[in-house]
Amino acid sequence: MGIITGLFTFLYHFPQIYKWLLKPYYIVSFSMTVAFLLVRKTPGLCEHLSSARDDGNSCEFDWRELEILMFLSAIVMMKNRRAITMEQHIGNLFMFSKVANVILFFRLDIRFGILYLALCVAFVMTCKPPLYMGPEYIKYFSDKTIDEELQRDSRVTWIVEFYANWSSECQSFARIFADLSLKYNCAGLRFGKVDIGRYSDISERYRISTSPLSKQLPSLLLFQGGQEVMRRPMVDNKGRAVTWTFNEENIIREFNLNEIFQKSKKLNKSMSLREKQNSAQPEEGKSKKDQ
Repeated sequence: MGIITGLFTFLYHFPQIYKWLLKPYYIVSFSMTVAFLLVRKTPGLCEHLSSARDDGNSCEFDWRELEILMFLSAIVMMKNRRAITMEQHIGNLFMFSKVANVILFFRLDIRFGILYLALCVAFVMTCKPPLYMGPEYIKYFSDKTIDEELQRDSRVTWIVEFYANWSSECQSFARIFADLSLKYNCAGLRFGKVDIGRYSDISERYRISTSPLSKQLPSLLLFQGGQEVMRRPMVDNKGRAVTWTFNEENIIREFNLNEIFQKSKKLNKSMSLREKQNSAQPEEGKSKKDQ
């Protein structure tokens, strides 16, 4: 049953996966993921490789290589248990496959290992995962606009994501946050983002560490009346983030989005009514003047 469910899930997401794999980042990542497999299985090349097999067949995996590949499969399955989006699943597969490839190439030939490791370093330095470019109702802040925007109207509730472009967790969360903005954005409930990797003074002002070790990226903060009400993940006394899963269900529950949205809809109606009244007053004044 689990295999059938997984198969249907893959087929459902196949168009999306196909579009991802056409992007240069994923094409290169996929090529590096299967690099050792191609070297070991390519006729004309594999015959010149060393092998620890008893039969001396250098075009087949030896028992140690099979152990490494099985261990890789187990690690990917464990990491993907906590993955939320398809990007996270694919990202975990690519990352640990590259680690396994480094080990396999160094074991095969130190020259291959050095070459592959150099390619990995060059890839990390030059290629970045594609940013989410889908629909969203999100206001992007700078260091000069965030405070002014949050305090402009005390009736508006803001949910602000503090992120950094280099963080893979932030990149994976972008789609979830965008979907929430499409579902819940209204006049009284707004969504915002600020890149604290770019504006370091904001990270200090709101006490959010950009260090990968702190695990505070991304951070979601709820503002009401221009003041912070809550944040996730919470931070302990040692400055480390308390483990929290950034999925849509948790955010809706922890931030009471349904309740805030219902209140904001009422505020939206009252604001619209007030705007109509204000626009009607000049017209009435003008008509009396004409009489």
